[in-house]
Amino acid sequence: MVQIRAMAKEDLAAVSRLLGQSWRRTYAPIMGEENTARLSDEKHAPEKLAAELEDDNKMSFVAERTDGSIAGYAMAAMDEKGDVVLDRLHIEPEEFGSGLAVDLLHAVLAAHAGIPSIALEVIEGNDRAVAFYRKHGFEVAERRPAAHGVGGHASLIMRRLLPRA
Repeated sequence: MVQIRAMAKEDLAAVSRLLGQSWRRTYAPIMGEENTARLSDEKHAPEKLAAELEDDNKMSFVAERTDGSIAGYAMAAMDEKGDVVLDRLHIEPEEFGSGLAVDLLHAVLAAHAGIPSIALEVIEGNDRAVAFYRKHGFEVAERRPAAHGVGGHASLIMRRLLPRA
């Protein structure tokens, strides 16, 4: 059994570790091991995640197992235009296919009820993520060339319209 809840300061080390492992597993084949490790270490350090917890424009969720371990994490942010951006959604590999990623996605969507749409950015080549998001109603809205993508790699901006309450 897994419970989705708001992330707390006590989760920082576990979430940082989960993100680092997920990034290395997913992006090293696309961006190279060294570049992936450097970017992940910069973006996912516990102190960076702690600052995000204090940011009122960001909402972070964790999936906690009954033993207290963290099985997944998602974070969405409101940008300067008032649009919601799903910035991160990562789960442990043993949870692939379990529905946990969908549960985290639904937590993010529910927290932003009334917002017209939600967007996200996926590095081109992350076919598993692209397929997941397509399956859940996201469509490619834009392709960013390498000069503007994550870590200098081309990326896709995907968007999903949200139903009005």
